[in-house]
Amino acid sequence: MKRLLLPVVLAALMIAEVHAESFTISDIRVNGLQRVSAGSVFGALPLNVGGEADDRSLVEATRELFKTGFFQDIQLGRDGNVLVITVVERPSISSIEIEGNKAITTEDLLKGLNQSGLEEGEIFQRATLEGVRNELQRQYVSQGRYSAEIETEVIPQPRNRVALKVNINEGEVAAIQHINVVGNSVFPDEDLMSLFELKTTNWLSFFKNDDKYAREKLSGDLERLRSYYLDRGYINMDIASTQVSITPDKKHVYITVNINEGEKYKIRDVRLSGDLKVPEEEVRKLLLVKEGQVFSRKVMTTTSELITRRLGNEGYTFANVNGVPTPHDDDHTVSVMFVVDPGKRAYVNRINFRGNTKTEDEVLRREMRQMEGGWASTYLIDQSKTRLERLGFFKEVNVETPAVPGTDDQIDVNYSVEEQASGSITASVGFAQNAGLILGGSITQNNFLGSGNKVSLGLTRSEYQSRYNFGFVNPYWTPDGVSLGYNLFFRETDYDELDTDVASYSVDSYGAGMSIGYPISETSRLTYGLTVQQDDIDTGIYTVDEIYDFLEEEGDSYLNFKASIGWSESTLNRGVLANRGHSQSLVLETTIPGSDLSFYKLDYRGQIFTPLTDNYTMRFHTQLGYGDSYGSTSELPFYEHYYAGGFNSVRGFEDSSLGPRSTPSVVRNDQGEIVYGVQDANGRYTDPDQDPLPFGGNVLIQGGAELLFPLPFVKDQRSLRTSLFWDVGNVFDTNCSSSQKAESDSCEISLGNMASSVGVGLTWITALGPLSFSLAMPVKEPDDADTQVFQFSLGQTF
Repeated sequence: MKRLLLPVVLAALMIAEVHAESFTISDIRVNGLQRVSAGSVFGALPLNVGGEADDRSLVEATRELFKTGFFQDIQLGRDGNVLVITVVERPSISSIEIEGNKAITTEDLLKGLNQSGLEEGEIFQRATLEGVRNELQRQYVSQGRYSAEIETEVIPQPRNRVALKVNINEGEVAAIQHINVVGNSVFPDEDLMSLFELKTTNWLSFFKNDDKYAREKLSGDLERLRSYYLDRGYINMDIASTQVSITPDKKHVYITVNINEGEKYKIRDVRLSGDLKVPEEEVRKLLLVKEGQVFSRKVMTTTSELITRRLGNEGYTFANVNGVPTPHDDDHTVSVMFVVDPGKRAYVNRINFRGNTKTEDEVLRREMRQMEGGWASTYLIDQSKTRLERLGFFKEVNVETPAVPGTDDQIDVNYSVEEQASGSITASVGFAQNAGLILGGSITQNNFLGSGNKVSLGLTRSEYQSRYNFGFVNPYWTPDGVSLGYNLFFRETDYDELDTDVASYSVDSYGAGMSIGYPISETSRLTYGLTVQQDDIDTGIYTVDEIYDFLEEEGDSYLNFKASIGWSESTLNRGVLANRGHSQSLVLETTIPGSDLSFYKLDYRGQIFTPLTDNYTMRFHTQLGYGDSYGSTSELPFYEHYYAGGFNSVRGFEDSSLGPRSTPSVVRNDQGEIVYGVQDANGRYTDPDQDPLPFGGNVLIQGGAELLFPLPFVKDQRSLRTSLFWDVGNVFDTNCSSSQKAESDSCEISLGNMASSVGVGLTWITALGPLSFSLAMPVKEPDDADTQVFQFSLGQTF
């Protein structure tokens, strides 16, 4: 009221200076303008040149000018028939400075001030500043900072400007001292209190910060409490009141929730209403609500969602299914009616992709199961999203289905993706005393130049070894998903250049292979492969008996043709760092007629992810392998043996250190005669200065379990995986020599001979590829196994 009277009184005083009689305005002159334009004044002024001015019109003109908010003083005068308006403008804001804030960022505070009309360069109004101060106080109170203090200071500046300074003392968040639920008799206090995100102060509060009162958190807790009762049949449950009291020192909060539980209700009957569009028997199969069940709002809502998705699969994207409960208080039962409104069948206008800055649109489009022009199927749209996630090219994939403007039966399907590193690059330069200069490098790109093709190229060069390999896979060799892959490799080892006392064996190999994969379902495929490989064995002068016996029988040079057939299945939700679904593969590889050796290998890999909560998942995995010879070949070639230990095996043990070991080598001449060796009590010749070396075996058994959990204090978990793991496994050999059986227990296949370890692991997807670390402690350590507590790897995931 005072604000309304002030302009009127001022106007009356000023008009007293003007001649009381009316006059015709010949001109209007405005004095005192600095920033406000004359046009703004004339636009607000209800008087015009040539019009009549009297007491009433002058009062109205003053009121209108004050309404603009530009002026803090206005005087009207008369110079003859010229109306003279003298104004004093409100000051402008030259700067805004905020100090003392931590809980709320300065950026957010300035954004709030801007929305309230306080911004550098704007007109300053003290009333607005006071309102902003109160709003800031309210925001801090909503965070439980009842002792927060907001002080504002207006500092005059030259040229009719002011600087604003906001001093904030945020205070401490009031800690919750006690939470009490009153009125419950059905469920104990412990069960109800476990629903609350807010907790009383405990020893974990320092880390979880869950004892700090916040109005929003309390609202969420009350909704969870209400849902808990509604999901257990108490449809009349009511939160009568909530009291939040604070101690005089504003440091502690007491919360009391008063509830009325009501009676438990059961389902009397379940009915369907509306235009179902699909056979009723199919809809009834989706009904989770059954007669005689205790009523549950969650079950009713889930049923509505299932029916909605079923209609969505038929193109009724805008279907609306509501579960309507009708209580019967006489017998405490509920009749549930599902009202189905399918709406119009929607069709897909366009499928659009956003965020794929490196990957070509065609790579994404060929994964689509929903087609443009067809009716919009919820299942196919989601399945297309899942296929994009399984590529492993993207951190995140989201989909939206907005309606096409101007239509009521068309939608666009918009997929937005966020690219991530989809390959690995490694390079090394080193020097070893016995190997000299070592240069190495490899590139693996699962999305080569955004084409979706996988390309790998490797090169390692030292004084004694050269290794080269090239691989290429086109997952869409044909439009219907038949894949084509081929690879070339060459490995050459020359131990004559290696300055060492002991050498086991070297294999110089070169060859090429190709594979073709056929999809047999949405999640599985068959793969056929053929590889030609030349292997040349060079033992040097040091030879262990197991190798010597094989070479004596089979020779030292082999040309083999390997054929393979494999089946694989994957329902994983992501191609990299998956946490839902399962995958498995079974591969049989065998040499075919025309090969120098006859042997085969059968391998199985499997893993399954079992969610425990939204953030915690169990992963169970296994790898099994068996190889043997057939025909004229006496045993599986030693250079085809399985090995265990290290990453992707049993962590905590050195690479390939588990399993059977060879006998110590002896020195032989070109005729195979022993030149140096000591005969033991069993008649064996060995070198007493050597330890047995890992030799591998023809049977592999390994697996384990992992608890995947989020890394604390890291907001973006999409490129990280942390786990607590238990690994178990070993390699066995069914063709062990008598000397090997005496040296190792790994010749006998037994769960009691398995190695195991526990530890913690981390994988981080970097620009150079997956970087993995593990800290592991062996639990069961076989004889002669070499342990390694800390391990890391670049370019592979676990």
